[in-house]
Amino acid sequence: MAEKANNFPPLPRFIPLKPCFYQDFDAEIPPQHRTMAKRLYYLWMYSSFSFMAFFFTFMAQLVISIIQAVGIPGWGVCGWIAAISFFGTNVGSAVVMLIPTVLFTGMAVFSFIALTMVHKFYRGSGGSFSKAQEEWTTGAWKNPHVQQAAQSAAMGAAQGAMMQHETQYSATPNYTYSNEM
Repeated sequence: MAEKANNFPPLPRFIPLKPCFYQDFDAEIPPQHRTMAKRLYYLWMYSSFSFMAFFFTFMAQLVISIIQAVGIPGWGVCGWIAAISFFGTNVGSAVVMLIPTVLFTGMAVFSFIALTMVHKFYRGSGGSFSKAQEEWTTGAWKNPHVQQAAQSAAMGAAQGAMMQHETQYSATPNYTYSNEM
């Protein structure tokens, strides 16, 4: 059997990267499950990207909060260094500068706590960059047993959702009409 050319993820031509793997929903998934499999797959891709984007965005926010809390002179921020150095120049301005300094410090501390909590949740779910790299390099995603387990999990989730949908909307409405006044 000839090796098929990688086609996923579909990337625009101006991006100098090539697709990572071959995916053919029409040939690999039974017709009655293709729509559901595509929806679940794209949802998974969007949830994974969102989680990664959250880490990068929140990490950048944490770094900016730390820079603002430190208050490096000449950077246009009023943090600890700038506020303390202003006490020798103008005590009133230094006191006013302490308000955003304390708030930026609190923001940095709470951002760090939130980021570590999310990281613990991510690690607790079994996800890690090294694990993802290992699975990718060993080709675990090509393993028929892994594919079967993923398909079974998706089928079970979809069937459960369908059963819940059917029971939720299958109840016959009870309209009582009373002609008594």
